Amino acid sequence: MARDTILILDFGSQYTQLIARRIREAQVYCEIRPYTKPPTEEDRDRVAWIVLSGGPASVYADGAPMVTREQIDIGVPVLGICYGMQLLTSLFGGEVEPATHREFGFAELEVCVPSRLFAGFETGELSAVWMSHGDRVKSMPDGFHVAAKSANSPCAAMVSDDDRFFGVQFHPEVVHTARGKEIVSNFVHEVCGCDAGWTMGNFVSEEIERIRTRVGDKHVILGLSGGVDSTVVAALLDKAIGKQCTCIFVDNGLLRHREAEEVCAFFEGWKGVHFVHVDASERFLGELAGVSEPEKKRKIIGRVFVEVFEEAAASVDGAAFLAQGTLYPDVIESVSPHGGPSQTIKSHHNVGGLPEHMKLELLEPLRELFKDEVRLLGEELGLAHERVGRHPFPGPGLAIRVLGEVTKERCDILRKADHIFISELRAAGLYDAIWQAFAALLPVKAVGVMGDVRTYENVCAVRAVTSTDGMTADWFDMPREVLARVSSRIINEVRGINRVVYDISSKPPGTIEWE
Repeated sequence: MARDTILILDFGSQYTQLIARRIREAQVYCEIRPYTKPPTEEDRDRVAWIVLSGGPASVYADGAPMVTREQIDIGVPVLGICYGMQLLTSLFGGEVEPATHREFGFAELEVCVPSRLFAGFETGELSAVWMSHGDRVKSMPDGFHVAAKSANSPCAAMVSDDDRFFGVQFHPEVVHTARGKEIVSNFVHEVCGCDAGWTMGNFVSEEIERIRTRVGDKHVILGLSGGVDSTVVAALLDKAIGKQCTCIFVDNGLLRHREAEEVCAFFEGWKGVHFVHVDASERFLGELAGVSEPEKKRKIIGRVFVEVFEEAAASVDGAAFLAQGTLYPDVIESVSPHGGPSQTIKSHHNVGGLPEHMKLELLEPLRELFKDEVRLLGEELGLAHERVGRHPFPGPGLAIRVLGEVTKERCDILRKADHIFISELRAAGLYDAIWQAFAALLPVKAVGVMGDVRTYENVCAVRAVTSTDGMTADWFDMPREVLARVSSRIINEVRGINRVVYDISSKPPGTIEWE
């Protein structure tokens, strides 16, 4: 199916993925690229619109990220957001200057003239928007007019007289902009004329055909974790190629309470793909003995997983492909928006994750999707909500939730505490309102008193966050009575823990996981 595509050029904004998510929510397909990869000749037939993202730089600064007017003027509408608007101003001959009063946070936007950009808005109407800028447009480029203003930005939105180039100083993609979704919908449907054709039903039929064409009569191996992503990949491969797929589940001894048993029970009852269970828990824990540094843990787990997986895969005849649950955020995060190496916060994504000596081609059917889209895809494929609605679980498992040295004893302690926490969230009807919740075992001990006896045992931290895609997150405002039950149960039922704390850090500056 031919589909409209919106191309987002990333200039380093923290909100770039949110732009893509809002466009996808309007049921239009979009892609993110670093600004160093502007549209090519091949893009001209499929790109319906170009978005220039925000970014931390000033357009007048030396070395500011740039594109040329010719690179973006390919006969389709162009929208500049924040830095993108200032870039349009500069490219078309206007002037940008430091703002007398920088705007970071809420502002009131006043629509000045009717435009397709603000279809549904009344002239003179005020609307709350989210600003994040230190520069502003000093003089308008020729051939543009002001579409909206704020108290600090005489030009908070602009439109070219030929109605092809648009700029907004605010961020319509963030939830703080009251009518942001409506504005994005205007962009994609009113301005660009894109059809709402990006649906999971369409994706399933397209992807099944694509998998069948690429795989042919060969065999696919899937590294199965039992989490949402790999389970959805398994369901998709089952629909596409059935028994031409073998799912290999490696139990690394770092899984949650009874997770290995549950995964085996679910997939052994599946009549489609082949299922292989490898218990390598002792091998993983042995390799991790004495290791405390988080990045070293991750690399050991990654190396051992490849070794175990290769040994299991060697017994699969005719294997030509390795399937992975790589998601679109993984792909985006592996590419610096400035074309250079990105800083490593932690190594965990699957992008290109094949050793050179493995003679298998990568098959990544979820590579275009965000996490919430994967959940919708799973439901489209008939998976139960409790399976696709599970909270994310890190690839290294409990190894990065047991802070410090990882041992079987410490994993068992954490498993029990985590199970109690999740059980209480489900009982309180809070599980689905939370993006991710878990317990972590800290590498410190605290003094306590139990039955008039002094104790000196482990501290357990419980964490629950809200998010839309995991890129940013805020701590969940947990009801006091739920925290009280969780703390009481963990301390009374889990031998080895005598203190429970609740993590109220957001991301950023923290991360969701502790390691």
